[in-house]
Amino acid sequence: MTVSKPAPAAAYRPAVAVAVPGRPARPSRDSGEHEDRLPPPRFAYDAQTWKEIAHLLANLPVSIIGFTYGVTALFVGAGLALTAVGLPVLALGLLGARLIGRFERGRARMLLGLRIDEPSPLPLRRSGNLLQGLWLALKDPVAWRTLLYDVIRLPWGIATFTIVLASLFVAWPVLPFMARGLTTVDRVLVRALLSPSDELERRIAELESDRGVVVDTAAADLRRIERDLHDGAQARLVNLAMGLGLAKEKLLEDPDAASAMVEEAHGEVKLALQELRDLARGIHPAVLTDRGLDAALSSVASRCTVPVQVTAELPARPAQAIEGIAYFTVSELLQNVSKHSRARSASVDVWRAEDRLLIQVRDDGEGGARLDGGTGMRGLAERLGAVDGLFVVDSPPGGPTTVTAELPWRDR
Repeated sequence: MTVSKPAPAAAYRPAVAVAVPGRPARPSRDSGEHEDRLPPPRFAYDAQTWKEIAHLLANLPVSIIGFTYGVTALFVGAGLALTAVGLPVLALGLLGARLIGRFERGRARMLLGLRIDEPSPLPLRRSGNLLQGLWLALKDPVAWRTLLYDVIRLPWGIATFTIVLASLFVAWPVLPFMARGLTTVDRVLVRALLSPSDELERRIAELESDRGVVVDTAAADLRRIERDLHDGAQARLVNLAMGLGLAKEKLLEDPDAASAMVEEAHGEVKLALQELRDLARGIHPAVLTDRGLDAALSSVASRCTVPVQVTAELPARPAQAIEGIAYFTVSELLQNVSKHSRARSASVDVWRAEDRLLIQVRDDGEGGARLDGGTGMRGLAERLGAVDGLFVVDSPPGGPTTVTAELPWRDR
């Protein structure tokens, strides 16, 4: 059976593409642009026009306060940088700048109708110690952009206050149009300097979700190992010890019975060794460590109930963590083929495309596989998502089923 190399999963988009579950989805900022549309300016003053005029008049006192705070924090922190208190003073100044930024975003939301998210708070309580918290505050991009906003806003605050105040007396018929133009500049400044970075916030949310998935997966694996040891090999070894103790007592009184007990204990030892081998294979198979992914996948395919063709074209071995996730992904998928697919044949293709490790598992079974159909597929998607992977299922009713997985390539 000849298998042509499948397209990379980044370009492969089957009929059913399912995102990794459990990952928090941030609302698209583009989708909110239509909600930010303001009523058109007109000669009659409406509520939005008065809000814009109030915002422009408040620019002067707010910008004076912000400029004074920003310059003071920067000069005092920089001036004392050579002493022990310089960096803590600068860090406190940056934390205070975050509060000013929160106030400015609230003012823009209330008076300008600007939809803008709050940036993620600094994880100071999880920083570990005082020095790490100090470093987090000093490298905070949100605070530095707020200080820049406070410093450069003073000339604009003076200009808007003067123009609007004079226009209230001499150009009030066209003031709504002037206010709209001036507040458009304010909106641009707030979006550019005070809004959180979309990509950064999305990445933070993903990493927080992935960390929870990794912790949950590790805890589940530990519970599985403990349960398998307690219910399997440990119970057999306890029975073995009891049987050998009884055989020792009967060794002189009834040698034949003692011999039978020793024979039974020998069988228990073989079963315990087999269970320990199976458990070790479930944790990390020796063939994967010794011979790599190709040999390990061939070993898994040989235990499948349907014929499986394995094609692995890898120029080198990836990092151990990536190699282990790829192995267990294929192993779980082939178990699903054996149990649920009713397939006559299957294939496994593994190759590298630039900085990605790609896996495709196909079978000619009855199809209908879904991520929400059970915990196995969902667990695989979560495990791949925790390392920036991708998991795509294409399984129409009646088959065939194609599962595509991507993992980041990392060298050993």
